[in-house]
Amino acid sequence: MTRYVVAPPAPASLAIADSAARLPVHRIYCIGRNYAEHAREMGAPVERGTPMFFMKPAGALVADAGAGVVVPYPPATNELHHEVEMIVALAGGGRDIARGAALECVYGYGVGLDLTRRDLQAAAKAKGQPWDAAKGFDASAPASVLMPVARGGHPHAAALTLSVNGELRQHGNTADMLFDVAAIIHELSRLWTLAAGDLIYTGTPAGVGPLARGDRLSASLEGIASLAVDIA
Repeated sequence: MTRYVVAPPAPASLAIADSAARLPVHRIYCIGRNYAEHAREMGAPVERGTPMFFMKPAGALVADAGAGVVVPYPPATNELHHEVEMIVALAGGGRDIARGAALECVYGYGVGLDLTRRDLQAAAKAKGQPWDAAKGFDASAPASVLMPVARGGHPHAAALTLSVNGELRQHGNTADMLFDVAAIIHELSRLWTLAAGDLIYTGTPAGVGPLARGDRLSASLEGIASLAVDIA
């Protein structure tokens, strides 16, 4: 039996709708500027050539985000922003996955939040530095329960919404993604060896904005999943 010098952390995982089983989470990949209107609101060019990826640690996950789940307002920022996103969960992977075979790797879908320290991101952009502190902080990746493809199908054209304190802030549709799920998986697999348990945050539509302590967020991916969290 392997002995560790300290106790290993419990693995991150997500619940599955109407199941006692859970999906262990391996890595969290994210794609930036995948909706044209969001790219424009951030003052970035709309690019269809090569997607821009970044990562969050699995430890940033806030699993099974639903009523009563609390997300702490992070330190070192005065501009915490919301970004609602469709999440893709993988059951398989590999390298150089063809677009035509990419959807065979998908286990299911959910909805999540890519919480962002916008002031730190802006400072990093200005200096040409990486975004880790702006994107990969503790509790920066709330995620819903997963809906398996076998039950919910692939949401190729599903509404994606976020409300804050009952006010609609973001509304988009997955059909508007510049890179669809198959393209994202294909491009990711050219850079990393994808594996079962990987999560992909697929980008956010326009309407991102600030959050304050005490805010209540509710998000949904039409016909697939919903999410609710409070900012502490």
